[in-house]
Amino acid sequence: MPDARPVCAACPDRAPAAGAAPQPAPLRIGPYALPNRVFSAPMAGVTDLPWRRLARRLGAGHCVSEMVASRAELRASHKSALRMSHVGEPAPVAAQLLGVDPQDMADAARANVEAGAQIIDINMGCPAKRVCNRWAGSALMQDEEQALRIVDAVVRAMQPLGVPVTLKMRTGWSSGQRNAPRLAHAAQEAGVALVTVHGRSREQGYGGHAEYETIAEIKSRLRIPVVANGDIDSAEKARRVLAATAADAVMIGRAALGRPWLPGAIARALEHGGVERRPSPAEQGAWLLEHLRAHHAHYGAAAVATARKHVAWAVAGLPGAQSFRARFHALLEPQAQLDAVAAYYDSLQHAPDEAPAA
Repeated sequence: MPDARPVCAACPDRAPAAGAAPQPAPLRIGPYALPNRVFSAPMAGVTDLPWRRLARRLGAGHCVSEMVASRAELRASHKSALRMSHVGEPAPVAAQLLGVDPQDMADAARANVEAGAQIIDINMGCPAKRVCNRWAGSALMQDEEQALRIVDAVVRAMQPLGVPVTLKMRTGWSSGQRNAPRLAHAAQEAGVALVTVHGRSREQGYGGHAEYETIAEIKSRLRIPVVANGDIDSAEKARRVLAATAADAVMIGRAALGRPWLPGAIARALEHGGVERRPSPAEQGAWLLEHLRAHHAHYGAAAVATARKHVAWAVAGLPGAQSFRARFHALLEPQAQLDAVAAYYDSLQHAPDEAPAA
C-alpha cells in the first residue's frame, strides 16, 4: 500500500504519483490472508461465478458474489441457486446477502455457508430503487437501529461457525446524511471484520464523483480493515485514493465491466510500480473466450442472451466494435458466439496499436 501520509482527502488527484510501494503484511479477513489489496466489487448481473473465477485467476485479491436474497422463498429459485454456486471458486469464497429482516439474514447466512461460502458480506450499499423501496441495500442506512440488528444477527449466527462477516455501505442516504462513520464504528463493535465504503451517498446513485473524505474519516475511527470503493479505474487512481484515505485496500467496480483482468493488473502495478499493463488483443480474446465458455456451461440455454452484455463491455472502444456487436447480438448458438469472438480478436492482432489503452 502506498505511503498513507495526509493529503487533501477531498482532492486525491493532487496526491503525488508513486512507484513501487513497500508491501505490508497480507491483509486478512478473519482467518483468511488475501493475496493482494485490490478487490473486485460485487455487481448484480456481472460478478457471477464464471466472472469471479476468471478475475481471481487473473490476479484479483478478493471477489464478492452478486447479492443473494435473504428470504427463504427467493433463495429457493433457480436464479438464487446459480448465485449461491461456488464450484471451483478459489478461497476465500465470499457471498453477499441482501435483506431487511435480521432472522432472514441470519438464516440466509447459514444457508450460504452450507453452499460453500466462507465469508458473509452484508449489502448496505445497493442504490437501486427496487431494492431501496423494500428498505434493503442502502436504504438500511436510514434506519441505523434496524441495520445494526441485522449486523448483530448475522455476526451471532456466524460466530459458532468461525465465519467472518463484512459490510459494504455508502457514505449515507444523502449528502446531508453521511452517517457512515457512526454506523461503521457500531458495526465494528458488533463484530464485523471489514468494512467497504463506496464514496457516494445513495442519493447520488452512480452519478457525479466519489468523495473520499468520508472514507478517510471512517478509517481514522476503525481498528478493522477499511476498503475504499468508487471511481477507481487505474493504478494511478488507486494510489491516490489509498494515499487520500489511508484505506487498507481498494475495490474496483464499473471499471472492470468486460475487463475481469483489471483488478489483477492494478494489483501488479501497485506492487511493482508504474501503470497497469494493457493486455494484448490475443490475451484479451483468449480470456473472453474462457469467460464465454464458462458462462455457457453455468447458465445453459439462457447463456446466449446473457453473454451479450459481457461481450459488449469487453469490446467497447476497440476497432470495429460497433459493427461486431450488431453481428454478435444476432447470433443464436453458443458455438457461433465463440467462433465470432475468436475471429474478431484474431483480426485485432493484425493491428494491435489501434486498440486504445485500458
